Amino acid sequence: MERVHDGDLRDWARKVDELRHDVSAKLLVPVSWSPMRDLDLRAVPSDGAEHELSLYMEDTGWPHAAIDDYVSFWETGYYAPMVAAPAPMLEFQGVFRTAFGAGRRKEAVLMQKVVDHDALLRLLTTEVPERFRGPGTFMHEALGYRDRWESKLLRTSAWSPLY
Repeated sequence: MERVHDGDLRDWARKVDELRHDVSAKLLVPVSWSPMRDLDLRAVPSDGAEHELSLYMEDTGWPHAAIDDYVSFWETGYYAPMVAAPAPMLEFQGVFRTAFGAGRRKEAVLMQKVVDHDALLRLLTTEVPERFRGPGTFMHEALGYRDRWESKLLRTSAWSPLY
């Protein structure tokens, strides 16, 4: 997969991906800058111990642009500014994309842990100010890559190994 996503087969895969018509399954792989890129599954707790519950925001986008262009835009236009923010609402846990040839269409997924519940409440109950929607903002510029996305709030189980 690394050769197809980030190596010598990347250009070929990009061209071939445009020829696809339909796939009935999907396989997600971490992007090169994902915090879960080098996850060691042996280090993930498997004892079933219970812990506090966590809330996650899953953002999924289906780009009309090339998937690698969309993922690069996420890295520079969303991930980097959010990580640099002094008090972020979200903490990035994983960033994934469909593996080459695996999925109904191109897809990328952000898994973000909600670390500021008050900020999330404000986001859900107030209109996004114009200054965050106009040209030059992430929300506006993202339309150049995709016009369809979905956000979900997910809660962990008390026994979930990653929380």
